Amino acid sequence: MSQKLRILIVGCGHMGVSHARAYHKMSDDFEIVGLVSRGPSSREKLNLEFDRRYAEFSDYADALARTKPDAVCISTYAETHADYAVAAMASGAHVFLEKPVADNLADCERVIATAQRLSRKLVVGYILHVHPSWQKFTELAQTLGKPLVMRMNLNQQSSGANWETHKNLLRTTSPIVDCGVHYVDVMCRMTGSRPVSVSGIGARLSDEIAADQINYGHLQVTFADGSIGWYEAGWGPMMSETAFFVKDVIGPKGCVSIVAKSAAAAGMSADVDSHSKTESLRLHHATRKADGTFDRADEIIDVNDEPNHDELCRREQEVFLRAIRENTDLSAHWQSAIDSLRIVLAADQSFRERRTVTL
Repeated sequence: MSQKLRILIVGCGHMGVSHARAYHKMSDDFEIVGLVSRGPSSREKLNLEFDRRYAEFSDYADALARTKPDAVCISTYAETHADYAVAAMASGAHVFLEKPVADNLADCERVIATAQRLSRKLVVGYILHVHPSWQKFTELAQTLGKPLVMRMNLNQQSSGANWETHKNLLRTTSPIVDCGVHYVDVMCRMTGSRPVSVSGIGARLSDEIAADQINYGHLQVTFADGSIGWYEAGWGPMMSETAFFVKDVIGPKGCVSIVAKSAAAAGMSADVDSHSKTESLRLHHATRKADGTFDRADEIIDVNDEPNHDELCRREQEVFLRAIRENTDLSAHWQSAIDSLRIVLAADQSFRERRTVTL
């Protein structure tokens, strides 16, 4: 049996908790050596859930020096990602890093360059990569011909603690940057084409956020093969629960859509578990008979493997484990992380400069 990997968990909010649960369950492969958070309540709550006492730290540098981990899981706010990841890799650790890699492109490239230079494994938390239904959704989209029209959104009607979390996120990132990297990454994989231009719009819908912050955004991206896509994201107590969950791709040969009746129901936009649900896919064929009517009925493809959020995080850690143990080549994964961040940052730039940005 391979030696357990000593893992330091940094950030004990929503994503950090899910990843910590994964490492705790994968105890044959991982040994948690510490929990790091700015305040004590989140890590104490996590230790109570596990019914044991993992070492607790309030200072990341101190935790890194004292635990000397083999790997570090970083689920903090985006502005800390680059420095934390570089410090971990410099100390000799491999890194699982929640998306986005950084809050700017230069830092993103610095993190990936560090992984390359030091021969460390860096896996970025693109959770849809391990989702069977999204893998099938992408596969079906690639059968529809070119160009593709891709329509996606994920708005969240947040209140209470969720709105407080969103306001904290808004200090350094907008919804189309924080959430958008997932979906523009999917668009890039569906088209297999180079993005060439991005346009973005945004709005500040609350006096509770700074004057230069936006809590609603919409981007439009054009690809070299003629494909186009839009993505919409908004956070806050004012957001609509109508059509907040749209995942739809159209091509010359037909279209494929995620049909998530319960996940897209009213009142579900703030439920993080619902964000990755698919339930079924609807595939429409554009071919017609001589009389002009469709020659095939739409196919409803039921999803048998429908992992919840915690299970998806566990599958991400399996990818991380294989990358370390089997020396997986992560070059394409890193390029995907750079490309998706470049697109959403360009959308933010487009909104602020009132112009289309050429990539």
